[in-house]
Amino acid sequence: MPTTFSKNDQTLEAAFLKNKQRSLRDGFPSVLSLRVHRAISWLIRAEAEKDDDDLRFILLWIGFNSAYARDIGPENNGERGIFSEFFDRLVAFDTTHRIYNAIWERFPHEIRVLLDNRYVFAPFWSHQNGYAGFDDWLDRLARSKTKINSALAQHDTSLILSVVFDRLYVLRNQLVHGGATWNSSVNRGQVRDGAAVLGWLLPIFIDIMMDNAGHDWGTPFYPVVD
Repeated sequence: MPTTFSKNDQTLEAAFLKNKQRSLRDGFPSVLSLRVHRAISWLIRAEAEKDDDDLRFILLWIGFNSAYARDIGPENNGERGIFSEFFDRLVAFDTTHRIYNAIWERFPHEIRVLLDNRYVFAPFWSHQNGYAGFDDWLDRLARSKTKINSALAQHDTSLILSVVFDRLYVLRNQLVHGGATWNSSVNRGQVRDGAAVLGWLLPIFIDIMMDNAGHDWGTPFYPVVD
């Protein structure tokens, strides 16, 4: 990759990624070019949203979807399974631990708060909604904390991402499916922190994808059709 496009993650912004994409896109497979183009477009819009954390989080999640999403066929174990596969690929290429460092050096407090927050823990809501078998949601939350501490000790970045994005996925569902009030003080902390974490990680994800254009990142479920 041209050294002119080496940049510190501290200043990794959509404008830099867009310039890099324009410079390198002729060498991209068409499916990667489409993924990156779409993801950066939503990232640009999210960066412009300074005052509305709800909207910023949703815009960033759409950008994340653009980067990873593909058809959930019968051979896959749902969207979370695709998350895990995507994270495994990213981490395999992340030889300098950019993702791990972004999580635990840039946002240690925000990540800890998200992981401790029962309101973005899916089993808590399953219990609240009366589904059988979730009376032990508090024990599950404790086990989740143990799991993440073990992953930290082992630098298991893929597992860390999977647990963090489990929480962000619950937050995404609350917003997108009308389970929250816009600008509500009730969930302000997790929306603000979720947008901050996702806004920092998504540019790194996109950058790693562009740096590894030879890898098969999968065909988007909604390709451009004439």
